[in-house]
Amino acid sequence: MPFRLGTTELIIILVIIVILFGVGRIGKIAGELGGGIKAFRKSMAADEEKDASEEDTQEEK
Repeated sequence: MPFRLGTTELIIILVIIVILFGVGRIGKIAGELGGGIKAFRKSMAADEEKDASEEDTQEEK
């Protein structure tokens, strides 16, 4: 059974979230989430560079 949300349902959910947490807290949570995603992407890029350098080192041997 597919679960579909329309525009009205999404607006109701958003209003409930704003009432529960407040606008300031939602902004803080969103900022922390964005920072976490940015750190994760940076870490993944560093790991890929490390793996690529290790492969180059092994090919030289």
